[in-house]
Amino acid sequence: MPIQPGKRERENLWRLLEMARDEDLGSGDVTSAILPAEVHARAYFRSRQPAVVCGVALMETVAVSYDGQIRTKPLVAEGERVEAGAILAEWTGPAKSIMAAERVGLNFLQRLSGVATTTREFVDAVRGTRAEIYDTRKTTPGWRDLEKYAVRAGGGRNHRKGLYDAVLIKDNHLAVLAKAEGQDPISAAARELERLRPYLADHAFIELEVDTLDQFMMALTLAVDIILLDNMTLEQLRLAVAMREQAGLVGRVGLEASGGVTLANVRAVAETGVERIAVGALTHSAGSVDIALDIEVA
Repeated sequence: MPIQPGKRERENLWRLLEMARDEDLGSGDVTSAILPAEVHARAYFRSRQPAVVCGVALMETVAVSYDGQIRTKPLVAEGERVEAGAILAEWTGPAKSIMAAERVGLNFLQRLSGVATTTREFVDAVRGTRAEIYDTRKTTPGWRDLEKYAVRAGGGRNHRKGLYDAVLIKDNHLAVLAKAEGQDPISAAARELERLRPYLADHAFIELEVDTLDQFMMALTLAVDIILLDNMTLEQLRLAVAMREQAGLVGRVGLEASGGVTLANVRAVAETGVERIAVGALTHSAGSVDIALDIEVA
């Protein structure tokens, strides 16, 4: 089934649109004031490079936020791979209104397509392995729902949405626990896990980060759903996969690799046998796709 934005993504868009229109349009488009109000135009969103598209389903909302007379026609599906020169969508309506909405519409379409394109590169790199590509919370402030939507459009998976919907005990949590409890951090975390579990929603999970195989061995004895293997070497990752198998926990405890993952090494990471690879670069390092808006007077 083709991916489409839901309620969360549309609410995120409306919040951002209010700020985007205000900073760009201000008191009005003084340049387009020279254009006759009666002139109508057809405008084409055209990709200037190969890309995975995300955001065409949002262009109608962008358009009507400027002028209800602008009509939007998507020409490709969300998540579709296109070649350079492909027309993604078109706007028809008053030329003045299209010119006013042009930059903001392009900004959303370029950014989200950039995230989807970057994600697809990582997904393609691990194809044929058991690993899936996950995003992180390293998103542009205010854009989280939209950027995570773009990750899905690119074929990736979403990690937790925020601090509220899953437990992820990281190295800094462990450091504070160890200091406060005066004991090994993994042991200190064990008691807290039992306390947290009853308060979690049914779909939530508990994940624990470790950065040594000794910590990993202890983590295998705890009631966790996922163990995050932080900045481990390929050999350490392979050993962790083998240790989990020896413990009889395949299918019960998921393994997630994170830290230093790039397109150059993600395939090797996937071939160690982990099921999950968390990649912050999907959102924090994705560039924008080069997309133009070409206008023809009707």
